[in-house]
Formats: sequence, structure tokens, C-alpha cells
Amino acid sequence: MRLDKLLSNMGVGSRKEVKQLLKSKRITVNEVIVKDSGMHVDPEYDQIFVDDQLISYQKHIYLMMHKPPGVVSATVDNRDRTVIDLLSADEKKFEPFPVGRLDKDTEGLLLITNDGELAHRLTSPKKHVEKVYIAHISGEFPENIVEQFQEGLTLEDGYQTKPAKLEILNKQSKEVKVTITEGKYHQIKRMFIAVGCKVTYLKRVQMANLQLDDSLPIGDFRPLTEDELQYCKSLN
Repeated sequence: MRLDKLLSNMGVGSRKEVKQLLKSKRITVNEVIVKDSGMHVDPEYDQIFVDDQLISYQKHIYLMMHKPPGVVSATVDNRDRTVIDLLSADEKKFEPFPVGRLDKDTEGLLLITNDGELAHRLTSPKKHVEKVYIAHISGEFPENIVEQFQEGLTLEDGYQTKPAKLEILNKQSKEVKVTITEGKYHQIKRMFIAVGCKVTYLKRVQMANLQLDDSLPIGDFRPLTEDELQYCKSLN
């Protein structure tokens, strides 16, 4: 990798600023002062210092976010704030993106990374990754609603959903848990519309065995733990 690209990616400065640092003899590679911004380095083996500070190279970033409602799951948007807007400059420099989507008014577990391979593992329809949601519902439940979800529902556009698991957590307050293995547009909302109900609140709490950190405030985020990261990477 080019030295100026590596340093720029790690937030040391723009390529123009890096060239100025090199010109000022403030950068060393393996204890040798360097001036060539195009010099190729191996971040795994070369020791790179800027003003006596070791630059530790990090290729990927992996974050768990408790997405708030009112924010869109996108990298850029002309009208609304995005989940990337909630990150600091330290995270944004990795050019991360959300893994999959949560609707604008839906909160809960959202992974953010710049690792395209891992994102594919978690979102590919062929992987059948389970996604678990907590929802509040208005309207009367059909008596056989659990069975209807288990058999798959026909949505308003004729699409037949895959079998889903519905667990009624509180019949009086109409709080339910829904587990699906696909992610069509507004799918859970449309599934309840298909049985004459309406979703008034929706929160994703789990993807596969990765659970939303209960201690993570709405709108906040943290790096994945090593165990969480290794689990995500183990999905085939």
C-alpha cells in the first residue's frame, strides 16, 4: 500500500498534508526518515511513526449501533440524517456502511462496517440468517395468527413470505416477537397488514446469535467484542 494512502486512511491527514509531513522529515518507516509519499509499505510488518507516534494500521471497522427512530439506514441522504451521520470522524474515515436496512421509524440492532464480505454473509438471502424483532400491534389478532405466520403470508403485492415465527409476549398489550429469515421492504409491517393488524412500534433485537447490547443507549454505538466479531466471521 502507498504510504500516503495508508496515512490518509488512518486519519493522519489528507494526502497533501501527508506530503508536507514527509517534506518536514516527520515520518519514519522502520526508523528511517522517508520523503517519498508513493513509497509502498506493508502495514503488517513495517513500523511507521509520525512525530514519534506509532501508526497502527486498521483495515476494517465493526460497530454495533442501537439505531434510533427517525434516522435512515444509508451512507448519505439528501433529506434525513443517516446512521453514518451519528459516527465520529474517527469512524467515518473508514468509509463504513450499514449492514442491511432498518426502516426510518424502526430502532434496534444495526451493524456498521466497511467489510463487504462480512456484510454479504449477514444479508445474503441464501444464508437464511434469522432476524428477531419486538413489535407492538394495534388491531385484533386472528385466532390462528401464529399458524399463519408459520405457513407464510401473502402480501398485498402477491409475494408469499417464507415461514416466520410469531410469539405473543403479552396478549393484552399486544407485544409480540417476530423472527424472519428474509428482509423484504417493510416486511414485518406488511405481514401484519395481511392479517388485519398494524405495527405501531418495531425494534430489532437480534441477528443470528448476535444480540443487541441492552446497555447501549438509543443512538449510541460500540465496537463489536472479539467474540461477537469471530462469531459473525464464522457464519457460512
